[in-house]
Amino acid sequence: MARRLTKAVLPVAGLGSRFLPATKASPKEMLPVVDKPLIQYAVEEAAAAGITDMIFVTGRNKRAIEDHFDRVHELEDALAAKGRKQLLELVQGVLPAGCRCIYIRQAEPLGLGHAVMCAQPAVGDEPFAVLLADDLMDCRPPATAQLAERYAAEGCSLLAVEEVPREQTASYGIVSATDAAAAVTTVRAIVEKPAPSEAPSTLAVVGRYVLTPAIFAHLAAVQPGRGGEIQLTDAISALLGRERVLAVRLNGRRYDCGSKLGYLQATVELGLRHAEVGSAFAEFLARRGK
Repeated sequence: MARRLTKAVLPVAGLGSRFLPATKASPKEMLPVVDKPLIQYAVEEAAAAGITDMIFVTGRNKRAIEDHFDRVHELEDALAAKGRKQLLELVQGVLPAGCRCIYIRQAEPLGLGHAVMCAQPAVGDEPFAVLLADDLMDCRPPATAQLAERYAAEGCSLLAVEEVPREQTASYGIVSATDAAAAVTTVRAIVEKPAPSEAPSTLAVVGRYVLTPAIFAHLAAVQPGRGGEIQLTDAISALLGRERVLAVRLNGRRYDCGSKLGYLQATVELGLRHAEVGSAFAEFLARRGK
């Protein structure tokens, strides 16, 4: 029987250059979608899958993430004194109950594979999830819960995938699969950011993974690839020679919040569903459309 997933790695050391100047002094993962930062959506998603250890791989200028998930007693005392019970509960619930945060510094921006490798001391010999907060997953059940359930049944590494336009393959890791149309299929090969003419398919890996601890040995052996970085894709490619890896299509929608358009789309869609402002926001958009 596969071990239960209890650990998630959240790489948050990236520069967020596509959102400058907004990210000059604030982490891109702290960009809010309506009233919650991207990183909180990811943490809540992981917690919904039963994960308790949130392992943040951070870099310089990322202190705001640590502060966000920390207690702020002055704020809590002020809200309590004013009888702002609902806001107090919101603040106290930023970190889901039963979860703890572990912070590891990535000293140099050497790629996603290097960020995952930095988490090894906290992960140990356990399977773990990887969540990229840039990809906001609007799924029911939550995306990581879907992968955790599949991992419990299969006991092997899993990659969340979706179809992308061929002209966009150079922005993703692309897999060659046994049955590219299936909901779950065996990965035969994976290549990092291939040109459209060289891509083996249009099935792209998106920002959710479940990996076995065997990945760490392959990460340690990988040579720097594209951009001089340690590519997680290259380590997964090596893992394929030793273990089964499955590609999983998630039930739901991904918003690429690493892009301005995807971020705006997520803001509109989640804003329309927001209990406090959704109706008024819908009326505003309707008036704009006339």
